[in-house]
Order: sequence, then C-alpha cells, then structure tokens
Amino acid sequence: MERFVLFPGRHHLLTRFQAEYLRGLGGTVVWAVTSANHQNTKRNPVAYDRREAAIERFSVQEGLRSLVVPVFDTAHTDRFAEVTLKSVESALGIRLAPQNALVACSTPEVAALYEALGFEIAGVEADRDPAPARPWDVLLMLAAGESAWRDLAHPATLDVYDRYRLGEQVALVVNDPVVGEEGGLTTTRDYRTYAEAFEASAARKWELVRRHVRPGRIVDVGCGAGAVLALADREPALRESDLIGVEVARHLYEECVHRKAQGWFSNPNVYFYCRNVLGGAVFPSRSVDTTLTFALTHEIWSYGQRLDSLRAFAAAIYEHTVPGGVWINSDVCGPDGRDRPVRLALQGAAAPAPSLDGLTREQIAALVEALPVRARLDRFAADFHFPLPFTDHGSSVELALGDAMEFLTHKDYPDNWLSEAHEQFCGLEFADWKALLTDVGFEMDGASHAWRNDWIVDHRIASLAELSTLDGAPLDWPVTHVLLVARRPLNT
Repeated sequence: MERFVLFPGRHHLLTRFQAEYLRGLGGTVVWAVTSANHQNTKRNPVAYDRREAAIERFSVQEGLRSLVVPVFDTAHTDRFAEVTLKSVESALGIRLAPQNALVACSTPEVAALYEALGFEIAGVEADRDPAPARPWDVLLMLAAGESAWRDLAHPATLDVYDRYRLGEQVALVVNDPVVGEEGGLTTTRDYRTYAEAFEASAARKWELVRRHVRPGRIVDVGCGAGAVLALADREPALRESDLIGVEVARHLYEECVHRKAQGWFSNPNVYFYCRNVLGGAVFPSRSVDTTLTFALTHEIWSYGQRLDSLRAFAAAIYEHTVPGGVWINSDVCGPDGRDRPVRLALQGAAAPAPSLDGLTREQIAALVEALPVRARLDRFAADFHFPLPFTDHGSSVELALGDAMEFLTHKDYPDNWLSEAHEQFCGLEFADWKALLTDVGFEMDGASHAWRNDWIVDHRIASLAELSTLDGAPLDWPVTHVLLVARRPLNT
C-alpha cells in the first residue's frame, strides 16, 4: 500500500530544514496548499501558482515524490482537517486515512484536529529542540531586510523568488502600513454593499470624466469591481486603448478577474492588478496616459499618514504619467474655510453614546439607524477616528464648518458605520488640492472645480439640519465634492 505524508500549510516559503525532515519520513508528500485563492495580503503575500512552482522544484531537487493540491480559504471551522482531506480526495481521487498517511504539521492547534481523526502527527519544526526557524519566521526575516533568510530558505524558494522578484513583493505587502492582513483597507467594511453602491454610481462618474480621458494606457486606481472600466470599454474612441484596473481590496480584485472571465469586456487589452500604489511603483515612469481615481484619495488620507501619504500618492501618479497625460480625480472635499466656527441645529435630542463593543455589523447598523440625528452626532463623535469637538447649546451645537460637514456626510452609512468612521471626508479643501498638485508638478486644468452634491443636500441634510453663523445668520450649504483634472506638462 502506498504511503503518504499530508503536509498542510500556506507554503509561501520552503526551508532547508523542511527538505531534510521530509526526506526522513519517506512516502509521497501531499502538499495541501491552504489559502490557495489568496494573494497579495499580509497573511498570504505569494500567489498559489508561485508557491506551487517552488514546491515542484523543491521536490525534483530533493528527489521527493510530491502531489500538490490547492485548498481554498474557508471561514474558521473546527472541521478544517476534514475540509482539507475532502479537497485532496476531490483533486487527486485519493482518500487519505490513518491507515495510509501521517500528517506533517508544526502548528499544535491544527495538528490536534488531525490527531482527533486518528492520524499520526510528525511535528516538523516542533520535533526539534531547539526548534529551527519556521517558514513564516524566515519570510518575516526577508520582509525585515535580514539577509540571513537566504541561508535558511531552500534553493527552490530562492530560485522562484529571485526570478519573479517575489522578495520585493513580500516585503512591500508585509510592511504595508495601510493594508490589513486580508488585503483590504479595513476589516469592518461590507464589500458587498460597497460594490453595489459603486456600481449604482458608475454611470454618473464616467459621464463626469469621460471628455477628459486621453486614449492610450488608461488606469483606474481603486477600480472597485471594474464598473467604470466596463463603461470605458464601450467607448468607440477607446477601442485601441489598454484598460487597466488596480484594486487593493482582495475581495473586489477577485470580482474583477471573475467578470473578465465571464466576458464583461470586449477589449482584449483589459488587465487587473491587486496592488497598493503606496507600496511602490506599479507602472514604469512616463507610461500611463490617463489615471482615474474615484472616492479613493480620502481613503489614502484617512488610512495612511494624512498629507504625507497623499503627497506620496500624487507623486507616484505624476511619475507614471506621460508628458501631456492626465490624472482625473473625483472625490469628497472639505468646504472652503473648513475651520470656521458655525452653529448647527439638528432634529432630536442629545443622548449618551451606547457601547458598540461585541456587536455585529448588523446590530450596529440597527442601533445607529434608530438614533435621532442629534443623538447620532454623539455616536459619531465617539466613533470618528479624528477629533470632532463641539459645544452643546441645547437646540444646536457649535463646531467647525468642516466637522459639521463630516458628520452630515457620514451619518447615512449605518451599514458600514465603523468603516466610514475611520475615513475623513473634509481633510482638504479645494485650495489645498490645487497647492498639492502643483507642488508635485501637475498643471491644473480649468475644468477642475469644487461642487455641491445637491441630491445629498436635498435628500439627507436640509430637512434634518440648519446651518448658521454663531450669531444666527443662515448659511448656505457648502461644497461637498471636487473634480480635479491635473495634467503633466509636455516639457517635463
């Protein structure tokens, strides 16, 4: 009877110790590569195909008979061992059992799941005292810039990492200060509702920018699920252009790839990258004709280092833009004179902000939805990741104009309350934007302007709030959004 060694793990990096250990076990090694559908995240920085390539090369060099099986990520379950065994059986037609296989695993919690099914456990690194560096520890050494990782990594890993420049990618992803472990900006965002909202507004966004788009290489940074690029794909004037989407959130990137496979795009030159532009250059210098960004720059400001991160992003866009090329940015915007003190009257009464600890997203949404507008301000001030001081005057509050608009433009997002409370909409006003873009080298097109979304004012603000000076003179509602058309000068 053929003997097997089931070796479950993410296998982003292989070590010399693993080679020595597996040779001593004998039998056919079944590499169950978990999180095979994940890449470009802190937990899973390397794509499955690169992991598989290294495993196959490792097996040839070490004279091991190996079988490699992808295991897609699942929600946390106590039946992980059973899921993995079923994945192996489905892919290979081989049923692994205690009678024909042992399990090589150094993680005690995972090993216990297989042990409960009757499997003998080979502890790999856990079998040695002192324990050698585990693969993830070696990967973190790489990310930290410690050259000693190369002495511990197996030559097969070194070969694949060097040929495909994976070391640079791993270091960028693992050290990224903005992106979370699962490849998104935040763990509290409901990406389904986020994508639906983006889809609903895609036609309006495209109509706003289409006349400014320069044919050639067109890049949508923060492309969501690809809805705007799908509209660009239908433009006859752009049929010879390359359409490129860049999305940092793994969930949305995977939807882009799925849609391309399903025939959403007629242009054969449509490509998607799962990248964070702040992590380093995505495109060569002077190679992009048009860059589009929608509702993105306020996230860079909010999740990064404010103006420093935004300046780095603008400089990266400038660098990859061809002379004469354009960056078109549509986003929220702070009002002119955002620090000006104003009086804001709101419907309802103040109320202590109840605790959200331990509540699900759905429970938080229901709680926020039930709050009157004035009480919702108290809740928002408690949850907002930026200072929002105000003075209560009973029927009204005194605060800065920018802070008033922060609340009024955030208050209608109960479904993603904690995620939205992490984002500052009014960090920059139009004059700040003009100064920033010209400082990095862009020229401002005359089409650039700040504007007010009257639908939001009419449907979400005006009937629930009144804005006035401190001595009671009514104020008109200020701008809420900005369109920036910035061109790289031809002589640069």
